Amino acid sequence: MPEMPEVEGLVEFLRGRVTGLAVSSARLTQIAALKTFDPRLDELVGREVTEVGRHGKFVRIAAGDLHLVFHLAKAGWLRWHETLPATVIKPGRSPIALRVGFGDGSGFDLTEAGTKKSLAVYVVRDPAEVPGIAKLGPDPLDDGFTRDTLAGLLTGRRTQIKGVLRDQQIVAGIGNAYSDEILHAARMSPYALAANLGDEDVDRLYAALRETLTAAVEAARGRPLAELKDAKRRGMSVHARAGEPCPVCGDTVRSVFLADRSFEYCPTCQTGGKVLADRRLSRLLK
Repeated sequence: MPEMPEVEGLVEFLRGRVTGLAVSSARLTQIAALKTFDPRLDELVGREVTEVGRHGKFVRIAAGDLHLVFHLAKAGWLRWHETLPATVIKPGRSPIALRVGFGDGSGFDLTEAGTKKSLAVYVVRDPAEVPGIAKLGPDPLDDGFTRDTLAGLLTGRRTQIKGVLRDQQIVAGIGNAYSDEILHAARMSPYALAANLGDEDVDRLYAALRETLTAAVEAARGRPLAELKDAKRRGMSVHARAGEPCPVCGDTVRSVFLADRSFEYCPTCQTGGKVLADRRLSRLLK
């Protein structure tokens, strides 16, 4: 799933490429992807793009007084075309969910692989009309997100820290992959309870969060869109690297499967050498 750094790289690309251009076409090919009905999608046509921004994992393209907002979900991505294809897209037979064109002939497709379709598109007058944006927690790379901000978010939460970092209503933009990386950098168990973290734990977690995300954003900056996902994978220390040696201590990176996803960690770096049981109903390590 694209997370904050990849989405930020995507936003920076679009900002430099479409700002000042008029929307020339907007065609939906996966009806279920569009979550709003007023304003209509075709009302974007003819409006000039004035801004491209990010809200957590949401991308927002401001066109006049309207906003095209999309969330790429688990398997979505944006494919850019310097010259928008003239081929007709057959609804239901293509991974393309939305095709948007601009006045200079360029454009993009929003695509989603697989059969489980979760990509979401919105056309709104105010970004806060998108439920997911309205509920977002603070962005961890904002200047105002301090160590004390994080401490306040953790206070009293009898929740595993892995879940806290992934909860978009608590902290915006972090998903499964970067929560693994942050916890590895902080030398912290995914199962540690947020409310039990001491001052030194919070210090380590805050430093790891800022450093991990900042480095990932820098790595994504300026890369071609087609390379962003591969660059993300190459930069991971533990996520999706089960069975490989930890780059810090050399221990074997382990995986725990929960529902439809897994997370990865290093026993030596994060759990005092203890291997977490790899089953859904395992007793949780504190």
